[in-house]
Amino acid sequence: MTSSVLTQAQTDEEEVSPGPAIDMRDQVVKGQGSRWSGIVISGFIALYVIFTLIPFFIMLTTALKPAGEALNLPATGDWGGALKKLFVFTPTFEHFSSLFSQNNFSKYLLNSVLAAVGSAVISVVFGTTAAYAISRGRFRGKGDLYFWIISTRMAPVVAVTVPLYAIFKNLGLLNTIPGLVLAYTVFNLPFAIWILKGFFDAVPYDIEEAYMVDGHSRWQALLKIVPLVVPGLAAVLVLCILLAWNDYIFAAVMGGESAKTLPVATQGLKSASGIDWGQIMAAGTVTVAPMLLLGIVIRKYMVQGLTMGAVKQ
Repeated sequence: MTSSVLTQAQTDEEEVSPGPAIDMRDQVVKGQGSRWSGIVISGFIALYVIFTLIPFFIMLTTALKPAGEALNLPATGDWGGALKKLFVFTPTFEHFSSLFSQNNFSKYLLNSVLAAVGSAVISVVFGTTAAYAISRGRFRGKGDLYFWIISTRMAPVVAVTVPLYAIFKNLGLLNTIPGLVLAYTVFNLPFAIWILKGFFDAVPYDIEEAYMVDGHSRWQALLKIVPLVVPGLAAVLVLCILLAWNDYIFAAVMGGESAKTLPVATQGLKSASGIDWGQIMAAGTVTVAPMLLLGIVIRKYMVQGLTMGAVKQ
């Protein structure tokens, strides 16, 4: 019995015997490596943020400086004077006031809003039905149709400007907001279909089957699953607004004076007598601010929408 007890004790010692010794120096080295990598990553992110925000800071401060002070540079090598001129000044809104009182920027701002939002809404509505049909439908040539839709978005804007100009001229759509909305939709609609198809692919088909078994039609089933892809719809809506808001070629060629948008109006501030940098920076601020605020307001839906469909269920 004594031998059996000793054998059991030896077995227990073998089971709890420690593994190979851990060299603490290796752990210290790994900790130092992780710390240095964190410092490098944080430094890179800080430099990227500064590099990204500097243009906006210069644009805003130049727009708020009095006329003639924006390009009043200090002497060469006077870094203290440069920093003082960059941060110390008396803000004024004369450039913004001049934009809306003398240059009719309120009309151009309204044109941009109508054209961008109108095109985005049309693209999302029709893009939702088209993307749902491509995602759920089974028909011959489905892959070829989807590729053709995407390929229309790949064409350069310049390549379709001349044909669209001829078509719009015959239809009487030149220099009109509806014509500008239609021109933006030509490029926004394929983009919306391409993105929204991935969102519908991520929704299980069993949900629609359950609704249709209960007697709902295909359209009613679509309306039932639309709330599941609302973040995706919001993301596509914002992206379409951004694409139309920043457009210059379509607005310059087909908009004319009656449908002029903010990018074209900003370019028009340059004259033969010189460049008023204060007004141009103020116009840039007016152009950037609405989209920046829109992105901040719906940033949660943007993140959710852009990550939908990334993981297949």
